Amino acid sequence: MRSALGLMLASVVTAIVIAGVWFWTSSPRADAAPPQTTAAAKADPLPAAARQAARDDVETTAALSKRADATQAAAPAATPAPAPAPVAAAPKCANPDALGISRTVVVDTNGGPGFGFLQYKQYDFLTDKEVVLTFDDGPWPTTPAVLKALADECTKAVFFPIGLHTTYHPDILRQVAAAGHTIGAHTWSHAHLASKKLTEQQAKDEIEKGFSAVKLALGANPAPFFRFPALAHTPATTAYLGTRNIAMFSVDVDSNDFKSKSADEVINNVMTKLDKEHKGIILMHDLQKHTAQALPTLLRKLKAGGYKVVWMKAKTQLETLPEYDAMMAKTEKPIATGRPIGNVVQTVAE
Repeated sequence: MRSALGLMLASVVTAIVIAGVWFWTSSPRADAAPPQTTAAAKADPLPAAARQAARDDVETTAALSKRADATQAAAPAATPAPAPAPVAAAPKCANPDALGISRTVVVDTNGGPGFGFLQYKQYDFLTDKEVVLTFDDGPWPTTPAVLKALADECTKAVFFPIGLHTTYHPDILRQVAAAGHTIGAHTWSHAHLASKKLTEQQAKDEIEKGFSAVKLALGANPAPFFRFPALAHTPATTAYLGTRNIAMFSVDVDSNDFKSKSADEVINNVMTKLDKEHKGIILMHDLQKHTAQALPTLLRKLKAGGYKVVWMKAKTQLETLPEYDAMMAKTEKPIATGRPIGNVVQTVAE
């Protein structure tokens, strides 16, 4: 009996030992040495360009890996974050049948180039059926109606304001700028610069004060675009504008709106002359009531007639002269002080 029990006990111990040896030799261990490998042959060094490309690839891959790790940490791998929905771009123009702008040209005003074939025949940059819209003599209370007509047709123009008028209505001139139009100048007081009563210095003052007044109203430099009142220039004034790198604007199609008796007459003047010229710089006045009334219909007629608007911008803005800026700053009207606005204007319902 004892022999039998001893034999059984010896068998059990032997089985346990065998199992332990098998487990120890066949299972991986955390502290076991890594498997031995055969060393590869040493590679030849890469050329400098290849080294840079490899480094760039590594850096890019590393950056992508970091972003991937961050994405995995932010969301479970099984449920990737959905891609954001594409945001539709805001329409450039709400009017699908608008006159619009066919092309935009940037003018390098170095040397004072001239535009408008009535006086300056150097640069014939317009093709058949192309027009440039220009407005003189603002800003004026009629100007916002002109701006609305242009905005409704999603088109742009060049404005030549009178300096003195900008001191009356600086807020309106800022509306012109906010609408994205090009703003030059049209002298300080609409003086006739070819008059024998004006000295060269006085003519220079009219030009520079006009530009500085526009700058004061806008809080920014105007475009180096200038139109002579009554298109009256002299060799001295054109030479001066050349030294200041200011472009001169004349006209191809004169609306004669300043002496027109109705909006229909303004429209007829422009369209009749365009039928003859087929293209050109159109001169209008945003302070003329009939022009403001005529413009919505005139723009539609331009569209119907196959005409296209070219918008002129300056390559660089004009640096006004400090002495004239200081002179214009003295003309700025002080804001009247009084009771606080809350005591004058109160909201009673919304």
